[in-house]
Amino acid sequence: MITHDLRVMADAMLDKKAQNVTGIDLRPLGTAIADYFVICNGDSTTNVNAIADNVIEKMKELGRRPLRTQGMENNFWIIIDYGDIVAHIFLTEYRQFYRLEDLWADAPRKEYKERPKSKKTQKDG
Repeated sequence: MITHDLRVMADAMLDKKAQNVTGIDLRPLGTAIADYFVICNGDSTTNVNAIADNVIEKMKELGRRPLRTQGMENNFWIIIDYGDIVAHIFLTEYRQFYRLEDLWADAPRKEYKERPKSKKTQKDG
């Protein structure tokens, strides 16, 4: 189910300290680009790369492989395209410059926050 895949992608971003994780529902706009964008940012190229790697790994666990990726060589703005969902992982200053959300201002959006860890998954300390 697509909402589950969106949550898995957002959680994969949050697991690697992504900031401002936002889902944009493009379906009401009738665009052929994708059904959803999930956008986030990180404060270093290392962080951006780690977020992207984790998204790819967690989506692979769902049996999903990207159709294409862009930006993995510089880690300023990585795009991971799954067809119906496209992840945009920005270096913070690039997100502020491109303001991708503003291009889709009429689309419904959802802010993703880290979910509390259950006691079963927390390590004894």
